[in-house]
Amino acid sequence: MTRPLLNRRLDGLGTSIFAEMSARAVATGAVNLGQGFPDVDGPRRIAEAAADAVLTGKGNQYPPGIGIPELRRAVAVHQQRFYGLSYDPDTEVLVTAGATEAIAAALLALLEPGDEVIAFEPYYDSYVADIAMAGGTRVPLTLHAPGFRPDLDKLAAAITRKTRLLLLNSPHNPTGMVLTREETQAIADLAIANDLLVVTDEVYEHLVYDREHVPFATLDGMRERTVSVSSAGKAFSFTGWKVGWVTGTPEIVNAVRTTKQFLTFVSSGPFQYAVAEALTLPDGYFGTLAADLKNKRDLLASGLADIGFEVYRPDGTYFITTDIAPLGESDAVEFCLSLPGKAGVVAIPSAVFYDDKEAGRTQVRFAFCKRVEILEEALSRLAVLSR
Repeated sequence: MTRPLLNRRLDGLGTSIFAEMSARAVATGAVNLGQGFPDVDGPRRIAEAAADAVLTGKGNQYPPGIGIPELRRAVAVHQQRFYGLSYDPDTEVLVTAGATEAIAAALLALLEPGDEVIAFEPYYDSYVADIAMAGGTRVPLTLHAPGFRPDLDKLAAAITRKTRLLLLNSPHNPTGMVLTREETQAIADLAIANDLLVVTDEVYEHLVYDREHVPFATLDGMRERTVSVSSAGKAFSFTGWKVGWVTGTPEIVNAVRTTKQFLTFVSSGPFQYAVAEALTLPDGYFGTLAADLKNKRDLLASGLADIGFEVYRPDGTYFITTDIAPLGESDAVEFCLSLPGKAGVVAIPSAVFYDDKEAGRTQVRFAFCKRVEILEEALSRLAVLSR
């Protein structure tokens, strides 16, 4: 065989660390604080809406390529309700197979080979693959502990004539950093001055605790150059349904749709009806969700600090980044590989999210989107590390 089995742009990405660590959790009976999914389902009313859609035949066949009208209208209403953004549901909203497909379709649609993409490092893992598949070159803007704030001077210096796009994630996975309004405005100013597109991943938009979430599209001059991405999985605790969406100008949405149709074509038919109903839930639902997760964040953060981890308390998402150096550890990958056997807990080494492996060498990410009793059990098990 003379041809490589894997395109060289993807060589080295490897098998997902999440699959490896989840397998170890099952094999050892460990508490899984690695992969970010809740251990309880979202509202029963929404689950019943999905079941009703299946049983009444709504969405069991191919839905429209851009998504069912009910969901597109609900997304448009959501954007207006929370952010004052007006979108035409027929031309400026596209339903996707989760945010992961939305981002992949956007990058494949908007990048040409050789284009540079600036993204926050550590990266959500699919960004690396998506940029590679589109033939782009990723340019990291590394976020450093303890605050993981973006260095705006370094961002400005990283922009070249080859820069096409900023791929931004706020609230940021894996660090939990949430951009301030001032940071958001400064980044927007750079995008406008350099005529850059912005793809903004906002899946954790309702999981913000200590700051407000400011969408880039709300800022003057940004709506026409921003691809806004979100999904139902995080806000409604149905991550397996894989219902996401893109909002943007008709030109942007049409470009992303053109690529999306050759990825999944369509998806999640019955679940689209349920998510349309979920987006109409009252403000109290979203407030309670954030308050509950904030309490869990504080529980896990305080417990990890008591054990001896250095804890970087996040502003949003449902992940906590820690440093294991105070425990006398120097390699987070080895630490996480041994943790299920040593303490009966699974976590993720942050190094897998970095190009610069040294930057995250001693950092470990824990998920707190679990029941309180599960978090308490994990802390009880991890206490062995401090003995």
